Amino acid sequence: MTDLVVLSLEAWDAVWRRNQHLVSGLLEQDERLRVLFVEPAADPLHALRSGRRARAGAGLRGATDRERLWLYQPTKVLPRAADPGGDRRRARAVVRAARRLRMHEPVLWINDPAGARVLARTGWRSLYDVTDDWLAAVRTPAETRRLREDEATLLLTCEEVVVCSAHLAAGKGTARPVTLVPNAVDLAPYRAPVDRPADLPPGPVAVYVGTIHTDRIDVDLCLDVARVLGRGRLVLVGPAPLPPGDRERLVRSGVVLLGAKDRREVPGYLRHADVLLVPHVVTPFTESLDPIKLYEYRAAGRPVVSTPVAGFRGSDDPQVTVADRAAFPEVVRAALTAAPHPPAPAPGRAAPAGGPAAPAAAGAGEPASVRAWSTRVTEMRAVLDRLAAR
Repeated sequence: MTDLVVLSLEAWDAVWRRNQHLVSGLLEQDERLRVLFVEPAADPLHALRSGRRARAGAGLRGATDRERLWLYQPTKVLPRAADPGGDRRRARAVVRAARRLRMHEPVLWINDPAGARVLARTGWRSLYDVTDDWLAAVRTPAETRRLREDEATLLLTCEEVVVCSAHLAAGKGTARPVTLVPNAVDLAPYRAPVDRPADLPPGPVAVYVGTIHTDRIDVDLCLDVARVLGRGRLVLVGPAPLPPGDRERLVRSGVVLLGAKDRREVPGYLRHADVLLVPHVVTPFTESLDPIKLYEYRAAGRPVVSTPVAGFRGSDDPQVTVADRAAFPEVVRAALTAAPHPPAPAPGRAAPAGGPAAPAAAGAGEPASVRAWSTRVTEMRAVLDRLAAR
């Protein structure tokens, strides 16, 4: 396999998710591989309605941080209801971008279900990578119908289907074979001393790192936690596509919203947390997830309090405490009081070796749930090799 077109649900930016880790690892493993990474379309009208600056998609350009990687971002001019042909035009634009790079018969890696249009147009050998059960998410009837139709097409047509969780394997694998490739963590940044981030509030902090979206985060539960922490602070780190009203309620309650952080900065927030939180809603959608934070939190070696969601529920990690919604705020308060506070190094100095615990080296008796992304890259490579050989 030399050419790969990835239709991603996430942009290629400083906040790395599953696709970026896997694609980066594949490029490192195979010096012949070329990748066109298709980002979600820019939506200028939605941006204006949300109070943000409207902009067109960035188009086709080379990635600045990787060789043999090109990025393409189309533009969504109008909502689907007003422009039924928009998805088909964007699919044609993806094909044109691939042809400009002289990718004539690439392997198609579909993470965004709307990629069914590209598959229908090209017939390229295809992989459907299922990372979330969007059919279980709360969406409009029209969007749910579109998602259902697209997924039915992909499950029927794609030569390979990969899922990230056992729950997805059970659900999507009823009518066809699927391959389970869970998520992972880069362990090296959690082994080295790291400074306390300058914008992390002083004193005890309970920290959540991840996408702050109502599909996952229980905003009211966060407010309840903030009310009982006393001198401690609740800190939410990550992209926060929240309704303005929810954001305002969080800020008024004293919750600290730090925004998205570069992946290289994340270990500092995790390892200098007194307690790490998973204040997730418990829904069929969150049941489908294999949270990357499950691996990052364990690598950080700090106490964790989680609602009973997939991954954390039933964990064998003694650092993890699972609490139902009613008990969650008091359990967090008690954990924050009991947790040994990570030492704060002097400005410009790394945390001492006796600071936040570093995990064992991979393979040196580490827990089964801590796996490096390099392992997952090898597993995904095996799937892609099967696909390319057909």
